[in-house]
Amino acid sequence: MQLLFEFFPLIAFFVAFMAFDLYVATATIIVAIGLQIAYQWFRHRKVNKMLLISGALVAVFGGITLALRNPLFIQWKVTVVNWLFAAGFLGSQLFGDKTFTERIMGHAVGLDKALWRQLNTLWVVNFAVIGALNLYVMYNFDLGVWAYFKTWGMIALSLLMAVGQAIWISSRATEPAAPGPGPGPGSSN
Repeated sequence: MQLLFEFFPLIAFFVAFMAFDLYVATATIIVAIGLQIAYQWFRHRKVNKMLLISGALVAVFGGITLALRNPLFIQWKVTVVNWLFAAGFLGSQLFGDKTFTERIMGHAVGLDKALWRQLNTLWVVNFAVIGALNLYVMYNFDLGVWAYFKTWGMIALSLLMAVGQAIWISSRATEPAAPGPGPGPGSSN
């Protein structure tokens, strides 16, 4: 269910693109991400920062695409979002005490600092490559091929990264440190 939730805007974009055109698809993805943000807010009373950033950029680049009737803006959004995430993950590695991957998954996975940095670097490379691939596809193929790449290529690359990450983690992870028992019922304190 979570995967369907994550990919809902992409699939809605693709369906609208195939049924209508890029401009209807652009309006559809803006609405779909807005619904995704609203759902997260009403369900959890907070919204994932990556979703907020992506949603804001979809609204801006999609809005410009619709206002100017120029597909380049929504096409560039994919690269901008991925490169911003690459920069953010890289920045977390250079500044601060924890990488983004450790902040996101540290409660569930036990890795030492060097392994967190390696995993974080894998995400930096992933985001950078996806951004570059988007540029390659958008400038070397027609809009239909780009729409297929944006939808199914992005889903495939995301799943490939998730499976690769799971395999990588399972070969290196230890149990995360459990919080120590504090004074409470049954304690000798």
